[in-house]
Amino acid sequence: MRATVLGLGEAGALYAAGLVEQGWEVAGYDPVAGTTPAEVVRAESPQAAVSGARLVVSLVGGAAAEGAAASVAPHLAPDAVFADLNTAAREVKQRIAAVVGEHRFADVAVIGPVPARGAATSVIVSGQASTAVTEAFAALGAAAEDIGGAPGDASARKLLRSTFMKGLGALLVESVAAGHAAGAEAWVREQIARELSGGDEALARLHDGTLKHAARRAGESEAAADLLEELGMRAVMTRATAETHRAAADAALAPSDDLFDRFAGLPVANIGDARDRMGMLDGGIRALWRGARVVGRARTVWVRNGDNLALHSAIASSRPGDVLVVNGGGDTSRALIGELMAERAKRRGVRGIVVDGAVRDVVELEDIGFPTWARGVCPAGPYKNGPGRVNVPVAVGGVVVRPGDLVVGDDDGVIVVPAAEVGASLRGGRAVEADEARRRAAILAGTA
Repeated sequence: MRATVLGLGEAGALYAAGLVEQGWEVAGYDPVAGTTPAEVVRAESPQAAVSGARLVVSLVGGAAAEGAAASVAPHLAPDAVFADLNTAAREVKQRIAAVVGEHRFADVAVIGPVPARGAATSVIVSGQASTAVTEAFAALGAAAEDIGGAPGDASARKLLRSTFMKGLGALLVESVAAGHAAGAEAWVREQIARELSGGDEALARLHDGTLKHAARRAGESEAAADLLEELGMRAVMTRATAETHRAAADAALAPSDDLFDRFAGLPVANIGDARDRMGMLDGGIRALWRGARVVGRARTVWVRNGDNLALHSAIASSRPGDVLVVNGGGDTSRALIGELMAERAKRRGVRGIVVDGAVRDVVELEDIGFPTWARGVCPAGPYKNGPGRVNVPVAVGGVVVRPGDLVVGDDDGVIVVPAAEVGASLRGGRAVEADEARRRAAILAGTA
């Protein structure tokens, strides 16, 4: 029998490995490069991954769940069942069921930490395909509870449990942080461990797991709070839990190489929609070759019109992952950078450049693969007299850019995200992307 796992992150990889152990022929798909479990075939597309599969397991994260389902729905085998293991609100599960077909859909709520128990982690299953999916997960060694019912019923049970479990994790993180601030972290940890049945081991699991999975658990806590309010309750503690997780997630998402990978393929337009169109450079600053794409942290430069002395200094002090963002005063009478400077910048790990001014050697910039956005092109070279500034706030394309802000550029243009808002913008952009995929699928299916 053939199975497919969509999303080969930590949990997805464990489920894929568990299915292999049970004798399944397993294919997997994940747009982010990573380790593929032994004997799992990594497909080049989600459509190829689900070809001929009897069981499709989706573990792509709540924000991407609808888009993932829409991308494979037309390619599912007639007898396939679709098990959605992503944590999401009831209405999201219902929309996914409608996309893939209610008769083949199972809502699977994972109860417990998958890294600890792997594919044998307990699950609750609902939806029309719950019986078949419950049998498959029971064969993996999981305590699988089939509650029948509708899509979203299993997820609602998990969210009710989350009001306690995620709240406890958030409280531990806050208490330990308070102990650290007071110079008494070891004492606080000892006090907490005494009250937990698992002692230090339980404390470490709850505390470290909360920080490691803060972004996902923030979304889960917010969905749990929504559920409580639908039930007519005030979700005071659960809302506070979500806020604590969200703060921890944002702190971990300062612009970094790891974060750049998470923005891979996310359109500038989607990020802009999620940010209410704020932070987008004006349309006069455009990509100088098709297919240019960049994600990196801003290394800001402020130069006098037509003079690039400070830009030389910026390149010399740049770090891998930087994107040069240059306030050239909008002047297009002289180019501030060309092929040779771009080569030098690329060798230092600079990912690209955004210039409110002009550049030259456009063909060569494309040939060497140096993503470039500018207001214009001019063959005339620059002066090199100064003055200029590096790593100061600059105004580019009508947007204030600070050193370390996230810069994302594609064929449509450039958006700048303040460093403190990167996490929320990533989640929002992915949610917009998923919603557009869902609506596009509905249009193609004639159900819009």
